[in-house]
Amino acid sequence: MTSKASLRDLDDAEFRARYDSDRFTTTLLGNRMRYIVEHMSAGILTNTFSLILRDWYDFNATISGPPEQNYPMPAVGNSLAAFFGTMSEAVRNTVEEYGPDELAPGDVLIANDPYRVGNHVNDMCFIRPVFVEGRIVSFVTIRAHQLDMGGIVPAGFSSTKHNVYETGLSLPPLLLYRDDRPVKSTFNLILDNSRFGPIIVPDMRTIHQSLRLGERLIQESIERYGLDAYLGAIRYAVDASAESMAAAIRELPDGVYSAEEFVDADGVDDSVEYRVRVSLTKVDDRLEIDFSGSSPQARTCINASVLDTKSAVVMALKFLIDPASPYTSGAFRSVDMVLPAGTLLSATPPDGAVFMYWEATQPVICAIFRALEPALGERAVGGDYGSLGIHNANGVLPNGTPWVGTAQCGAEHGPWGATRHGDADSYQVFYQANSLDPATEAIESDIPAVVLRKEYVIDSAGVGTHRGGAAVRKDTLYLADAEHWTSPLSTKRAAGIGVHGGGDGGRSAAWLFPPGATDVAKRGDLVGTDDSVYSSTTPVAGVLDPQTKTLDAGGEYFYFASNPVWRTDPGAMFRYQTNGGGGWGDPLERDPQRVLVDVRDEYFSVGYAAEKFGVVVLGDPHADPEGLRVDEAATESRRGELRAAR
Repeated sequence: MTSKASLRDLDDAEFRARYDSDRFTTTLLGNRMRYIVEHMSAGILTNTFSLILRDWYDFNATISGPPEQNYPMPAVGNSLAAFFGTMSEAVRNTVEEYGPDELAPGDVLIANDPYRVGNHVNDMCFIRPVFVEGRIVSFVTIRAHQLDMGGIVPAGFSSTKHNVYETGLSLPPLLLYRDDRPVKSTFNLILDNSRFGPIIVPDMRTIHQSLRLGERLIQESIERYGLDAYLGAIRYAVDASAESMAAAIRELPDGVYSAEEFVDADGVDDSVEYRVRVSLTKVDDRLEIDFSGSSPQARTCINASVLDTKSAVVMALKFLIDPASPYTSGAFRSVDMVLPAGTLLSATPPDGAVFMYWEATQPVICAIFRALEPALGERAVGGDYGSLGIHNANGVLPNGTPWVGTAQCGAEHGPWGATRHGDADSYQVFYQANSLDPATEAIESDIPAVVLRKEYVIDSAGVGTHRGGAAVRKDTLYLADAEHWTSPLSTKRAAGIGVHGGGDGGRSAAWLFPPGATDVAKRGDLVGTDDSVYSSTTPVAGVLDPQTKTLDAGGEYFYFASNPVWRTDPGAMFRYQTNGGGGWGDPLERDPQRVLVDVRDEYFSVGYAAEKFGVVVLGDPHADPEGLRVDEAATESRRGELRAAR
């Protein structure tokens, strides 16, 4: 890259010779491709029935180029990054295995095998070839989470499945539609193995129509601007992305940077803690990322595939050094990855089961954040809350109707880490996603549960010149008998790492309150949040005081799968608390007036403000929040004491 002229330096003739079009048309077509994938996504978001698609945005749409271009991916949707990071290889692997010459107009090809296409079996790829004059010129693809694909756990979310036969139906490349007519044998295969066919079938029909829309919009673009210009625009979008990442890598100091992160345990027992070890070697505009020394593949399905790990690597680099340019498959061109087979990050079947893959790849992102912090300096980014802590519940209503609630009532949403630009938000999805938060009303209409509380936890955000996001506390009361699978896999350590002198965020945990702990209908009260309420609970996960069951960094680790399936009676309540987000910069440099606002808004208590920030706040944040003020003399004295103690 260093010896080549940049794309900006190409004159008009050189640009046209390389991309078969002028700059304006090429840029227009690139923007139009991004519009197409968003238009496809809008149809899914507004027309599907599954809660995981309708309420969570758990899908993504992409465009790929033809086989002779090696399937470059110039445009992706704006939802799950964990999806589009694997999609270019997913399209190539699926189409090449099936045979591009076997495809015809009106076909939709599917595959969901994690080792072929990445992610897990519920995340099915729907791939449609786009033909012009009898030739494949592009592919439109949607990866969409299907509510259930069989296996031993309804809806699939559990860290306790031991092999690929337990995770659910795994499909090689198969035709779902031929000439826009359903392939009955494929539909029957899926529906014979799924618990929620009446939801999956209309969702697949919606996806089919969204793919047809994408195909039509691409064909219209080619009709207007020409095939050569369209294919040139694909090449240009990918080249521009590659050049942007290479330039960002070049700005890093040459050197070797290493770090480790961990996953608490797998679903067998708590005897094994899993290590993610990363070593980054940077030379000029190239980066090698070596995962040698990472733990062998886990005994249950917390593993990731090679494609999932590659996706996490690119996401980390986009966050840290190249956040502005659009993502394409070119973003990985200047990056080499060393990843031995059979590790937590490169599992192989049948025993290296892949389902909760993000629990292995989130530590990849955090390890890269930690490793590159010395090189980035003030550009470092704080860690987020780490684990989705997904709660998966199911049961049967009195009328015999089965129900399932998944990724709604656990620790799925939480804080991000701070940056040099400012404080972090406290209610997002982790760094590999861009999902929606299901509305409380939608949750309560779908499952027999009441969401009693969603709130921030005081004194949980990582301190700094800019604070991390606060931990999120969520209480859910179940009104019927239920089975629960829960997966908080990042409770032993603070996932929200502080950077550039900032502090780590608070730790996460989960508890089960017995029936009768709260009776909202009769008494109208909620379970409190003070330490006294936890003694009667059953700890689900976290490092806790064994007597009081409260968070205690020096306490006992409570293993998330000590009870693989939690079976509860009506009235039981689960409480989840996420990790806090990491802070950025020296907390003693935070403007005292900003600390005052934090105390007023209950991000921090009066005592915590004095202890961590050296800011003495006078007044009562509960009785008179607008009457709070900073004691400037006492603050100056307190900050002097804290600096001297360093």
